[in-house]
Amino acid sequence: MTRRPITLAVLLLAFGLALAGCGGDDDASGDTTAATTTASGGGSTTLTGSVGPGFDISLDGTDGLTAGDYTLVVDDQSSAHNFHLTGPGGVDVSTDVSADGEESFELTLEPGEYRFLCDPHASSMNGTFTVG
Repeated sequence: MTRRPITLAVLLLAFGLALAGCGGDDDASGDTTAATTTASGGGSTTLTGSVGPGFDISLDGTDGLTAGDYTLVVDDQSSAHNFHLTGPGGVDVSTDVSADGEESFELTLEPGEYRFLCDPHASSMNGTFTVG
């Protein structure tokens, strides 16, 4: 199958992006920050989500998004959290709360507002982004 090399390439890209983002602050106050990074256009652009190990959740690659096809790669770093994305067009994908590790989702984003959150901690671990 040709999916395995593509999946491997996406995972390697996500790993490289994760390494580039290392060294941020480790604020364990429970506050979260909505993601702000640059990406543009549809067509297999990768969005990179992260949840845990503390009470942090983020999604990179959401600035300037237009409708189209995207790959969401989530680095779930805690078995106490999950990453749940919902939005227009029936987008509703999530990782399992009791699991950790990396998981990928193929998405078609339509114009509108999307929300990502940790289901067990939705009031403090959440963010939004808009697709134009």
